[in-house]
Amino acid sequence: MRRMDLSETTRRDLNSQLHALLPNTDETHWRVENPEGQHALAVGLNIPVTVEIAGHAGYYCAGMNSEATVIIEGNAGVGVAENMVSGRVHVKGDASQSAGATAQGGLLVIDGNASARCGISMKGVRIVVKGSIGPMSAFMAQSGTMVVLGDAGDALGDSIYEAKLFVRGTVKSLGADCVEKEVRDEHREELRTLLDAAGLKGEADVGEFKRYGSARTLYNFHVDNAAAY
Repeated sequence: MRRMDLSETTRRDLNSQLHALLPNTDETHWRVENPEGQHALAVGLNIPVTVEIAGHAGYYCAGMNSEATVIIEGNAGVGVAENMVSGRVHVKGDASQSAGATAQGGLLVIDGNASARCGISMKGVRIVVKGSIGPMSAFMAQSGTMVVLGDAGDALGDSIYEAKLFVRGTVKSLGADCVEKEVRDEHREELRTLLDAAGLKGEADVGEFKRYGSARTLYNFHVDNAAAY
């Protein structure tokens, strides 16, 4: 395992060394010590390495991730895994606003709670939050799947497109054009697969979840819906 101590070196040096790795590298396991909430840690990775961050991370940790596995052993600031393309990001604590924003693929797992706008404008990512999520989550979510084992705040799925939302707890309110939908067998199978991938095999009953998605009434402008836009 390669160890980097951010009390002795800089974040820029860490990211530079990670970006310099070649696809055939044998340095596939990194541990970042003393992160102390620094921003933009392990961003823009594009090969299948594992990076463990031993503590809290600041803004935009693991942004633009591709193929790599990033594990945050604490809380994450705004925009964790923003614009992720593939790979896996695992937050073992809580996440601040806009977790997984605009992410196009990969898996984001948050063991704690996520604040407002979790999954905003998500474009194919899979997100599993073991706690609850804040208001305006999945705002303008275009595709992908979000699973929440706790509760959801106000305006869930506001102006949603074709993303699928599964919530086990209470939804405070639904946003514009977001409605509850039937949970069919294919949805239960997808949900079970995603829970297993998030390390929750056998720990959550898929029958306890409700599904939410787009009513598709705002796809085309209509004057009768003007107040909802």
